[in-house]
Amino acid sequence: MSSETTNTFKKIYPHLLVVLGFIIVALLYFSPVLSNKVIYQSDIVQYTGMAKEQIDFRAKTGDEPYWTNSAFGGMPTYQLGAKYPHNYVKALDSAIRFLPRPADYLFVYFVGFYILLASLGMKPLRSFIGALAFGFSTYLIIILGVGHNAKAHAIAYMPMVLAGVLLVFRKHYIKGGLLTLFAAALEINANHFQMTYYLLLLLIIVGVYYMAVYIKQKDFKAIGTSVAVLLGAAVLSIGANATNLMATSEYTKFSTRSNSELTYQPDGSAKVSSNAMSYDYITEYSYGIFESLNLISPRLTGGANTEKLGADSEVYKFFKTVGADDRQATEMVANTPTYWGDQPIVAAPAYIGAVVFFLFVLGIFAEKRSIKYLFIAGALFSLMLSWGKNFPVLTDFFINYIPMYNKFRAVSSIQVILELCMPALAIMGLYAYSKLEKEEQLASLKKTGIVAGSIIVLLFLVKGTLSFTGLHDDYYRSSYGDLGPGFIRALIEDRKSIYTADLIRSFVLMAASAAVLFFCTKGKIKTLIAVAIIGVLMVGDLVLVDRNYVNDSNFVLASQMNKPFQETPADKMILNDTEHFRVYELNGGFNSARASFFHNSLGGYHAAKPRRMQELADYQLGQNSNMEILNMLNVKYIIQKDEEGRDIPLVNDNVNGNAWFVSTVQKVQDADGEMKALTGLKTKKQAVFNTTMFKDIAVKDTYAVDSLATIELKSYAPNKIVYESNNSADGLAVFSEVYYPHGWTAKVDNVKVPIFSVDYVLRAVELPKGKHTVEFTFEPEVISKGSIIALISSIIIILITAAGVYLSVKKRERIVVHS
Repeated sequence: MSSETTNTFKKIYPHLLVVLGFIIVALLYFSPVLSNKVIYQSDIVQYTGMAKEQIDFRAKTGDEPYWTNSAFGGMPTYQLGAKYPHNYVKALDSAIRFLPRPADYLFVYFVGFYILLASLGMKPLRSFIGALAFGFSTYLIIILGVGHNAKAHAIAYMPMVLAGVLLVFRKHYIKGGLLTLFAAALEINANHFQMTYYLLLLLIIVGVYYMAVYIKQKDFKAIGTSVAVLLGAAVLSIGANATNLMATSEYTKFSTRSNSELTYQPDGSAKVSSNAMSYDYITEYSYGIFESLNLISPRLTGGANTEKLGADSEVYKFFKTVGADDRQATEMVANTPTYWGDQPIVAAPAYIGAVVFFLFVLGIFAEKRSIKYLFIAGALFSLMLSWGKNFPVLTDFFINYIPMYNKFRAVSSIQVILELCMPALAIMGLYAYSKLEKEEQLASLKKTGIVAGSIIVLLFLVKGTLSFTGLHDDYYRSSYGDLGPGFIRALIEDRKSIYTADLIRSFVLMAASAAVLFFCTKGKIKTLIAVAIIGVLMVGDLVLVDRNYVNDSNFVLASQMNKPFQETPADKMILNDTEHFRVYELNGGFNSARASFFHNSLGGYHAAKPRRMQELADYQLGQNSNMEILNMLNVKYIIQKDEEGRDIPLVNDNVNGNAWFVSTVQKVQDADGEMKALTGLKTKKQAVFNTTMFKDIAVKDTYAVDSLATIELKSYAPNKIVYESNNSADGLAVFSEVYYPHGWTAKVDNVKVPIFSVDYVLRAVELPKGKHTVEFTFEPEVISKGSIIALISSIIIILITAAGVYLSVKKRERIVVHS
């Protein structure tokens, strides 16, 4: 082995050990995956229901349908895990995430943050500890627990993108450009545009900072080169993901994320805004300003919506005093509503870690490089935006004036930027502290102690001014009847105890960290040992909190997740019917994918539902209980609960069927007219047509329909449906399939004919008299075009990567020769 090879191995050896360490830690934390178990994720359960038809079709035929009829009456599968040609970024991502889920996401959390810290000049041990602290932030763990996989996926690649951008701005153009290119491609591939959007906001802060630095230095060449490299990386990373981006963009205009065409509310009142999401909906999950301090004390506002309390709790004692035995009292405190913050639901507190916070403050004082201000600004910026409606000056400005910001809800989730910035500066601070002179070390440690200690003391002092009352306390008070007031009093006492206990806990952790650094400065502890002790305190603290919310009890047998819904007698009866129809589940069915797992359903579960279907549910099914809507959507069975809570299937004898000829057309000029006309419309004979939407189609007012006219379904697949029509005169055929303006084509006897929309959501075609074959096929042009762009971009990426590696090797050889 040559000396150069030996030196190269010595350089990468610590990093290989670190990666091995990440694998071990990820598998240890999620150890049930080694026993063929999977984590039970509520959102993934719903996804499994939604995607069942496309997964079955893919397995049976080997083809990708790109359309499913199993949810919301029909929708593209672009946001349901569709597989696209030439998606090589996805293949790379799959190779990186080789561990079983969710250990794979935890592993990428670690690796991504390690790369960021390494790019900032941190040594392997500190970077390893920092990566663990980032990955074990409670928010990042809890989203894995509930199944926000796409969000976790996108967050995991954020640090890599930031690392690449920082390297480019620091003039490491080849290394930084390639890292940015691949990381950005992986970030976009994660398919959670809200997280990617928040990352872009942070990158804008980074860009403004470096532009100011270079302008001050009059280094305009650096500005031009950096911008060119980053733009090139952005274009290629977008190109490599072109199919998904183009398909998503196309579908977004059709989904609830696009602006509504209706100008009135379901109750008839005028709409204040046409925005797809209301202000209240966008800001529903807004962090309380005081509640944000749970970043340093996990259960400052009670923790999660429900916490498990013990026999020493006041609530336990209360139930004992009213006659409960030990078993009953224990059951009552197993899910105690301790949370009293400002949000409707909290699965776990967003705890960044007391030690992380302490080191973050230390970084403010110890780190001398001005780059620290980027992380301070990023943390403060995301914190203030996470307050949402509780900080309307900033929130309203962003909603009203910053492009795309009003397309995303749950503004509290922008704290992911803080989750990234704080541990990064914490590790930078720990490293910078070790490089200071002893006097400077003690001075920075003293300042840090004063700041952190003052916050803890202040929180103790304000305890007496806090009400400790939650948003849902009135509900619990009334639910418990005569016991309600006593239960709430006991609950408030427990909230106070939790508040105090967690503050003491955070104080002890911060004090212990300060003591370790102090003794290290005094020469009583070696630096390496001090770093290791702080690492144990920092990571151990987070893991102990995480285990309260996501642990081995969250895992189930893989078979349970593959088939998460149990077939009921009602489902079995419906499945015996071999005709093609839809099912509507009354109890939460429009917001549940349970029925979609077994049937073609009118409901489903998705963050971006088809907008017009949602509006039908809001304006017609919800307001008017309009059965004609169910008839025209071919809802043959309605599942509802009987008095004993069992599912029973009701047969809708008035269902219109798969297709029919109408005799009259009611013409309107806008969406308001369409929606209003549906009230009282006899859908079997009448149709509503929006003349403004289809100006080039001349639909007649009346059509002749004889008693023997038929349209029969001959074959069905998600992406191809064939009918046979027979009518003695030219007619207007309405199909109980959702109209989607892109990808679907209709042919009558192999001759293409135009498809248009009637009845707000359905497809219609004019058919000539006589007997004909009518064929609908879904072949999205956006997929073919996007795939070509993705292929070309991938080829260019490979060539640029090869060139970059070649130039880097040549540069290293020149350095060796000259040295």
